[in-house]
Amino acid sequence: MATKGEDGPGGAGAFGRRLLLAVDAKGYGGAGTVRQHQFQEAIVRLLELAANASGLDREAWQTQEGGDSLFAVLPEGASEPALVDAFMRSLEASLRAFNLDRVQEAWLRLRAAVHFGETSPAANGFAGSAPVEIGRIRDCAALRAALNQLPQAPLAVGLSATVFRDVVQGKAYTTIRENEFREVPVKEKEYRGAAWIWVPGADVRQVDLSPAVLEGERRAANVARASVDVGDVGEEADVTGVHTDRATGDFGAVVKTRRVGPRATVTGVRQTNPGGEQ
Repeated sequence: MATKGEDGPGGAGAFGRRLLLAVDAKGYGGAGTVRQHQFQEAIVRLLELAANASGLDREAWQTQEGGDSLFAVLPEGASEPALVDAFMRSLEASLRAFNLDRVQEAWLRLRAAVHFGETSPAANGFAGSAPVEIGRIRDCAALRAALNQLPQAPLAVGLSATVFRDVVQGKAYTTIRENEFREVPVKEKEYRGAAWIWVPGADVRQVDLSPAVLEGERRAANVARASVDVGDVGEEADVTGVHTDRATGDFGAVVKTRRVGPRATVTGVRQTNPGGEQ
C-alpha cells in the first residue's frame, strides 16, 4: 500500500490510494459443477495472461477470490491506462478464444470494473470507500444490462468517474475513443454515483437502459441459486454452494455429499462484502 504509517491517527488502519480491479462471471451460479471448475480455472489463467500482456505484475496483486469473482488491489505505481486498455483488450480476446468451441450457453462472460481510490488492509480483506464503490460499479444494473443485451460480447467494463476522467476523457493515454464509453447511473444499495461503461467490439449506446430495464436487472441480480453434487469431501476441504458479495438478495443452495471429512467445511451460502470481509 502507498501508506502513511502503519495506522491512521483515528485507528482506521494504514491509508493508501491504489488501483483496483473487480471481476465477476455471468451465470456462474446456474452452471454445473464441471463448468464451475472450468470457469474458475479459466478466470485465474486468463487474468494472468492479460496481466502479462499488458505489463502488469500479477504476482504483486493483493487479491480476494470468490469462485466466480475476483477483487484485486494492484501495487503502487501500476499503470491505469494499461489496465483499462491493453489488459481489457487482451482479456476480451482470451475470452473469445476460450469460448470458441463452446455452445453459447456455456460461454464464460465477465463484468469487470476499474477504480482508483482509498483502501487499506483489514482483518479479513480490505476496508475503505473504494472497495465498496468498485463492487457497486461491477454489479450495477447498467453493466449487467449491457452484457445481457449484447450476447456476442464476452466482456463488459465499467470505469469509475475518477478513472474515466483521469485516463480517458480528453486524453490520449489509451487507444479507446471517448465516444466508445457511455455514462450510466449507479444506484446500488446505499451507493449513488456514476460510471462509464464500455463493451469491446460493440456499441454500448444501443443498450436499452430505461428505468424499467434497470429495475428488472436489479431484481434479477438479487437471486442466486445453486445445486451441486460434490461426492466425497476430503478431510480439510472447504465446499460452498453459493459464494456472493451481495449484501442483500434471495440466495439458496443445495450441496449434495456422500462423505464429509472430520475437518471439512460444507457451506450452503457464504456472503462476503466487497474487499473480502465475511
